Amino acid sequence: MSNQSYLILVVGPTAVGKTDLCLNLAKKFKTEIVSCDSRQFYREMNLGTAKPSSDELNEVPHHFINSLSIEQEYDVRKFEREALALLDSLFQNHQVVIMTGGSGLFADAVVNGLDEMPEIDPGVRARIIEEYEEKGLVFLQEEIAKNDPEYFAKVDQKNPQRLMRALEIWRGTGQKFSSFRVKSKKERPFEVIKIGLERDREELYSRIDTRMDQMITAGLFDEADALFGKRHLNALQTLGYSEIFGYLEGKYDKEEAIRLLKRNSRRYAKRQMTWFKKDESIRWFSPEMQEEIQEFLINQIE
Repeated sequence: MSNQSYLILVVGPTAVGKTDLCLNLAKKFKTEIVSCDSRQFYREMNLGTAKPSSDELNEVPHHFINSLSIEQEYDVRKFEREALALLDSLFQNHQVVIMTGGSGLFADAVVNGLDEMPEIDPGVRARIIEEYEEKGLVFLQEEIAKNDPEYFAKVDQKNPQRLMRALEIWRGTGQKFSSFRVKSKKERPFEVIKIGLERDREELYSRIDTRMDQMITAGLFDEADALFGKRHLNALQTLGYSEIFGYLEGKYDKEEAIRLLKRNSRRYAKRQMTWFKKDESIRWFSPEMQEEIQEFLINQIE
């Protein structure tokens, strides 16, 4: 083996089987796991984010799981800085480190780096938040479609945080958000080997539905109810909670909330696959191919 450090990045849609593979790889390479799943950072959000179980977390050291409170402001830039500092430390003792998650943007920040964004007066953001609360998502969509159609074509158009950020840049600089996204790859002091996990669509959707039933049985509605008073926080504007908040606000019944939880989870998985499939450097496997994955990685490292 060489002196080169290797980051093994394991990606794929929700419920595909990333946790099992990463635990096995971490044991095989006697190393640690770094989560780049932005929903799993928060201590208060357990059932709705499908974190590894406490037993799994104890089997292998994990980082960036339960590392924040929902009260804390956190973004992909802070994650990039903190993850790189952590990797620097881990590579002192390990040749290989595993990183995994379904958040493509957070994985991309560590592997390729983020484009530099200008500092914007906080008052600009505050005004946009007020307008959003008053006029809703359609207002944000129309503003971005009109002022930055290139970005609007790529962004998750139902994500208010992303839309507000783009509008903030536009109003604060007079330039399009897309003009700052030049994607200049940063040099990293480690090699990255990317593994993607995929399943047949029907099988994946069935696993998503089953897992959602298990989360509900385990108390997902109670967990969301306990967080209901803080539903305005950024961290809680997410799949698995917003659907239940709608039910708790009386917008629809519990049966409809469960239908939305399953439907939106399947849609999320589809968006994840669209994101990851754009990356031609990912080597795709079925989760059952654990031996082949290990063999592929050993060959890459040697």
